[in-house]
Amino acid sequence: MPPKPPSHTFVLPPSFLLPPSLLPHICRRSIQSTFPPRPSRYARGPNLPILTSSTAAALTRKALTLPLRTGALAIKKGMTALYDPTTGKRTPCTVLQLDRVQVISHKTRQRHGYYAVQVGAGWKHPSNVTRPLLGHYAAQGTSPKRWVSEFRVRDEGGLLGVGEMISAGWFREGQFVDVRAKCRGMGFAGGMKRHGFSGQPASHGTSLTHRAMGSAGQSQGGGSRVLPGKKMPGRMGGQQVTTQNVKVLKVDEEKGIIVLNGSISGPDKCIVKLQDAIKKPWPDMPGTNPPSAGLVLEAMREVAEPARVAA
Repeated sequence: MPPKPPSHTFVLPPSFLLPPSLLPHICRRSIQSTFPPRPSRYARGPNLPILTSSTAAALTRKALTLPLRTGALAIKKGMTALYDPTTGKRTPCTVLQLDRVQVISHKTRQRHGYYAVQVGAGWKHPSNVTRPLLGHYAAQGTSPKRWVSEFRVRDEGGLLGVGEMISAGWFREGQFVDVRAKCRGMGFAGGMKRHGFSGQPASHGTSLTHRAMGSAGQSQGGGSRVLPGKKMPGRMGGQQVTTQNVKVLKVDEEKGIIVLNGSISGPDKCIVKLQDAIKKPWPDMPGTNPPSAGLVLEAMREVAEPARVAA
C-alpha cells in the first residue's frame, strides 16, 4: 500500500500576492552602478553662481571687459623722441597718422550675435575693388577703403552712425590704448635666431653644424616621433602682436597725428588698430559711461533665471 502524502496546514499564496520581502531574490546583470554617485562637496553652496552656456550668458560675462566704444585705424609713420623742457628727459615715442577713417557698417546682436563697428581707412580706386565689395560700400554710402577692420563694443551705445568720420580727437592726451599690429616678418629663420638656441660647440669635433638645432627628440622612449610643438626652424614673425596700456602723449587733430609712448610692433607704413585699453579706467569722454555693478548683476540674474527654471 503506498504511503500517505503529508498534509500541509499552511500553503503560500500566489507570488503576486506576496510582499516584496518574501519574494525570491533573482540576480540580474546590469550596467547600473550598485553605489550611486555622491555629489561633490566642493560644488555645493548657496553662494555659487549658476552655470550657464548660452550666448546671452557669455555676452553678459564679457560686459565688463569689452570696450565701450569703437577704435580707429592708423598708419605707423615712424619713431621720434620728445624732450621734457624742465628736466631734459628724453622719451621715445611712435607717430601714427589717421587717414580718412570712416564707419562703414554695424554688427548687431539681433542679426549677427554681437555688437561691433566696421571701420575703414584710406582710399582705393573702384577698379581695384571687387563687385561684391563695391556693392557693400554703395549700400552704406561710403567710398572704397584700402583697409577695413572690425572693433567689438559692449552694447548698442558704442555703435557710431554709418558714414561718420573718426579723427585723431577720438583719443585724448594722457589716456591709455591697446595697440594691435602685425610685427615685422623675418622670413624662414633658424633655431638660434627664432628660439634663442645656443648652437653646437665651436670646436671639439663639430663640423658644419655649429648653428644646427641638434636632436629633435628621442627614439624608443619618446615614441620614435617628433612631439607636437617642438621648437624648430621655420617662418618667424608676421603675426599680430597686441601691446597693452600704451599712453597717448600728444594728439594733433588738425593733422590727424597721434603720438604714443614707446615702441609698438610692425614696420613703418603698416596699419595699426587703436582702441581704449581694457585694463585701465575708461576715459572720461562721450560714449564711455561704464555700467554700474548693480546693472551687471541684474542682467546676469535675468540670464540665469531661465536656466534655474529649466533645471
